[in-house]
Amino acid sequence: MKCQKHLFNLPANQIYLNCARRGPQTKKATAIGLAAVNRQCDPNSYSIADFFSLPQQIKEAFSDLIAANDPDRIAIIPSASYGLANVANNLNLKKGEKIIVVGEQFPSNMYPWMEEVKKSGGILEIVKPPTQAHRGQNWNEAILSAIDDQTKMVALGHVHWADGTLFDLKTIRAKTKQHGALMVIDGTQSIGALPFSVKEIQPDALITGSYKWMMGPYSMALGYYGEAFDNGEPIEKNWINRLNSDDFTNLVNYQPLYRPKANRYSVGEQSNFILSPLLIEAIRQLKEWGVANIQQYCSMLTKDAVAEWRDMGLYIEDDNWRGHHLFGIRLNDKFDGTKLKEELAKANVYVSFRGTAMRVSPNVYNEASDITALLNCFKKAKK
Repeated sequence: MKCQKHLFNLPANQIYLNCARRGPQTKKATAIGLAAVNRQCDPNSYSIADFFSLPQQIKEAFSDLIAANDPDRIAIIPSASYGLANVANNLNLKKGEKIIVVGEQFPSNMYPWMEEVKKSGGILEIVKPPTQAHRGQNWNEAILSAIDDQTKMVALGHVHWADGTLFDLKTIRAKTKQHGALMVIDGTQSIGALPFSVKEIQPDALITGSYKWMMGPYSMALGYYGEAFDNGEPIEKNWINRLNSDDFTNLVNYQPLYRPKANRYSVGEQSNFILSPLLIEAIRQLKEWGVANIQQYCSMLTKDAVAEWRDMGLYIEDDNWRGHHLFGIRLNDKFDGTKLKEELAKANVYVSFRGTAMRVSPNVYNEASDITALLNCFKKAKK
């Protein structure tokens, strides 16, 4: 795969290595979005069928992207927190049962479980990261050791949002099945850049925001819900998720039944005539590039620099236990952190600092010179 910078309209004077904060949209997506805004001038340009055809296109495209092979298992939601709230609403946690999470997990994947534990008398078990040597492997082993017959659910990301530590979801899933526990994945920092297969992993739910690695619009997210949630209660009681809601003449004959499977969990106004075309285009582009190719490109782009950072004594997770699209660099006492931030600002290099790590998150619009610029900032900040 070659650099795709020409498809974007990123500022020429910026080096953007911060897709984990927010992904840019392509030039084509921008044009589609502007056309969708202009279309609002004529309310008659949308038919009743459009209320359902746009969501269906999104569900079909996303289902294919994650190898779910069933659009009815996809819900259109406004945020990852909304999708996780639907999980929490149907968890039925009992006293003494535990939810397993990882240390320093993103707040949206913590607050629902904290609330459920408080209400039920359940246990929230936080598996903290171990010391740095073989950190990723040891962390995964600690998660596996924590899963037992008390476990109701394991909730975690595919990679850790702050430093890219990779979690072995297939092995974790096998252990949860042994103990009759659920596995719920927050894919916001991985879907679109790291291959994920529902068929292979078999999660009970996968929730992801679209505005990061999917490079879609803000305020649209997607959720896959498996059989465990087929008869659940959604947090929102809207009309469009009900059975036969496409028959507008019959809407006053109130319907207690929902559309099948995950459709019940979609948000009201899911048709979103402005944002839906943007999301459809974003998924189309990801499928054209190939998610595996994106991960490989990021690996190729950063491989030599990662070796140099390690030679400087900086800690980066073992290659087999981290994402290549998102990884953390941890400083040692040979570097001046304040000076490093000053050099980044002078060079217009954009990264994030999360927890104890500098989070670097390149994508297909980055090129070798971008990584060199970041590396030079480290060299200038060395004591």
